[in-house]
Amino acid sequence: MPQTQEHIDILQKFTPYQAKKDEEYMNEQQLAHFRQILQSWKQELQDEMTRTVQHMQEGVMNLPDPADRATQEEEFSLELRARDRERRLLRKINSALDRLEKDDYGYCDECGVEIGIRRLEARPTATLCVDCKSLAEIKERQLGK
Repeated sequence: MPQTQEHIDILQKFTPYQAKKDEEYMNEQQLAHFRQILQSWKQELQDEMTRTVQHMQEGVMNLPDPADRATQEEEFSLELRARDRERRLLRKINSALDRLEKDDYGYCDECGVEIGIRRLEARPTATLCVDCKSLAEIKERQLGK
């Protein structure tokens, strides 16, 4: 799922993690770094969903002009589509937080290798290393999905 500009902005608020030489991968400091990123992102999404619900509840008007009603319905439809994407993203964030708690975060679901700090900072919900993700995308293109 492509990230929206809003999601990219949220992720850019964080200072990149500076690993020390010979530092163990996914140590307590790294886990805390990613937990903070994921929890902040989750909170932003939940706040946005709340604002959308309030806006839709307050913004409903019985407009007499059919064109105005159609415009309003289209705006609501677009908002709901965006919130649906965010709801799916929220599931991925919750899954990543669960993996953090189970000490399974940061490792590829396919091959078990380290996903890497920079990749996780770019996409904190990543479950595949770059190689496995590339293979999955090639397979998808070949199958026409």
